Amino acid sequence: MKTIFYWSPCLTKVGTIKSTVNSAIALSKYSKKKYKVKIINTCGEWDEHTDIFKKHNIDLIEFKYKFFPYLPKNGFLKSRISYLIIILFSFFPLYFLLKKDKPEFFIMHLLTSLPIILNNFFNFQTKFILRISGFPKLNILRKFLWNNSSKNLFKITCPTKDLLTQLKNENIFDANKMFYLQDAIINIQDYIDKIKINDQNFLNKIDNYNNYFLAVGRLTKQKNYPYLISEFSNYLKENKKEILLIIGDGEEKDRLNEMIREKNISNNIFILGKTDNVYPYMKKAKALILSSLWEEVGFVIVEAAFSNLFVISSDCPNGPREFLENGEAGYLFKSNMQNELKNKIKSFTKEEKNLKKSRFKAKKNSSNYTLFRHHLCLTKILAYEK
Repeated sequence: MKTIFYWSPCLTKVGTIKSTVNSAIALSKYSKKKYKVKIINTCGEWDEHTDIFKKHNIDLIEFKYKFFPYLPKNGFLKSRISYLIIILFSFFPLYFLLKKDKPEFFIMHLLTSLPIILNNFFNFQTKFILRISGFPKLNILRKFLWNNSSKNLFKITCPTKDLLTQLKNENIFDANKMFYLQDAIINIQDYIDKIKINDQNFLNKIDNYNNYFLAVGRLTKQKNYPYLISEFSNYLKENKKEILLIIGDGEEKDRLNEMIREKNISNNIFILGKTDNVYPYMKKAKALILSSLWEEVGFVIVEAAFSNLFVISSDCPNGPREFLENGEAGYLFKSNMQNELKNKIKSFTKEEKNLKKSRFKAKKNSSNYTLFRHHLCLTKILAYEK
């Protein structure tokens, strides 16, 4: 049995966290005991997932100190300080772990600079796999590190074909080492269990609860909610009874609530906070709106499509256009352009009954992001020796 270590130190529940967890579950569940999966818990960041790891026979490798609850999580500068602390406290534990255990594979999702540097200096008897997600900024330091580490990396994977093409064009890595690997987003059994739950606590409080637009995601700059609220506010001038539900929490919550109050649309736009189960809301919504400035594919649009919910998305890098087939499987709008989103919502309202073909295409595309499909693709990459 070959051992696989996952490395993904995290501060907040970004999509990469779900991707890491589901990738580990997929390998452990479908590999027929070919792989033993372990996740490195640097400072307690994975403590809340202990039960699900035990359920799927995934081991947690514990480093000595549990300081995760005390780390600042929000804000660019504070989060960078926290990551620096994790690196300093993890340097020697990670070095000794790799030297002693010699896992067959080491898959890096977040905070990848530390294991990359260690591998460059010590050349461990382990095959290192770099997972590049999101919209990476190719600054001088990152380019230098990646370029000088390419020969020591076993494989590099990307969640979208567009990102894969961009990185190949940069000539940073050996092209033969680079692969497209879709995220593990849809856990079918989890979906079956959650879609049955009727979360009526909030929906019963509004008159139009079965006829609303939905947005899901952390209340951060990336999700571009000020633009969404502004565009929906303009749409409300012609459609005063429409409703938008925003599910999420984050540092921009107060700013967004203030914006809603200033525009006097508190009876039309509701920020509900975060939830572990978005599927009941998707089940009753008219369409999902994604206003992000960038997405690796957009976990929420995959979940929405799998739930037969129509998707209206910004044409942001790197994933929505690819997933929505250039607008054939949903609507795309130009981000931050006045009236772009408003006009797409108006078009959807007029054409809603004629969009079954687009919904079907998106649903079909979402099936490529199940845990089983991810497992099939990842195991092929692990076995590819060229």
